[in-house]
Amino acid sequence: MKIVILDALTFGDTDLSSFYAFGEVEVFATTSKEETQERITNAAVIVTNKVVITDAHMANSAKLKLICVAATGMNNVDLQAAKQRGIEVKNVSGYSTDSVIQHTFSMLFYLIGHSKYYDEYVKEGYYSKSQIFTDITKPFFEVKDKKWGIIGLGTIGSKVAAVAQAFGAEVCYFSTSGKNDSKNYLRLELNELLKQCDIISIHAPLNEKTLNLLGYEQLLMCKERAVILNLGRGGIIDEEAVARIIDEKNIYFGLDVLSIEPIKQNHPLLNVKNRDNLYITPHIAWASVEARQKLIDGVVHNIKSFLEQNHS
Repeated sequence: MKIVILDALTFGDTDLSSFYAFGEVEVFATTSKEETQERITNAAVIVTNKVVITDAHMANSAKLKLICVAATGMNNVDLQAAKQRGIEVKNVSGYSTDSVIQHTFSMLFYLIGHSKYYDEYVKEGYYSKSQIFTDITKPFFEVKDKKWGIIGLGTIGSKVAAVAQAFGAEVCYFSTSGKNDSKNYLRLELNELLKQCDIISIHAPLNEKTLNLLGYEQLLMCKERAVILNLGRGGIIDEEAVARIIDEKNIYFGLDVLSIEPIKQNHPLLNVKNRDNLYITPHIAWASVEARQKLIDGVVHNIKSFLEQNHS
């Protein structure tokens, strides 16, 4: 059986040796749209994180039996076509929950603690010339007693809420589906949440209800010095609106996801004047060492269970 791993670079230095127990393995660091068909034509199993697999790809891959998506979202695979062709598609869920929660707070503390400023203050030699033992040029606030609004109270959102409560925050939420009715936290309509909250974190999927959920008018409602963190999906926040408002109002943004990844060289967010209020990370919240290992273990488990099921 031939297994083809299409974008191994997304797994970093994670050990992929467990795949070799199943048969022949071909590993590609990255795979372009033009290279995909040639590489999968003789594969029985494909492992893809973000490489798109279309109906045409499946039609021209006669040996293909299983597509393993090394992620939770499966929007890079034509699921209807796979079903019609009898090709199984398996994903991995829950592997990155703890990693995303940790990065949520990492982004928050970087922004509210003015970490960049204070680090440079010492390393650039300003502290060594100070007349006093401290520097409070950039005031920071405590999370305790602040109102924290969560957009998307799923598995990750609920666990972020629990940690926020442990810090003493008052938690509320907005249900993007309209169906979540938690008894643990106050449910608010979106506009009320935006107006009231000091910290807002997004942990929702991208769909027709969340696309551009936060545009310029919505962001304008937010409090002065509010912190908005997007760890859901790019496209939930209108990025042009962020680039505009960050130079008009004292709001902080932490973005781990963008509508197009990697970021375009001419993206308006790269040209804002008030850079200290913006923290962008390159879609890394999911990618702790432990989470990447859990992901690979999950893919291996999916292949093993598929083989067992089809040989029983």
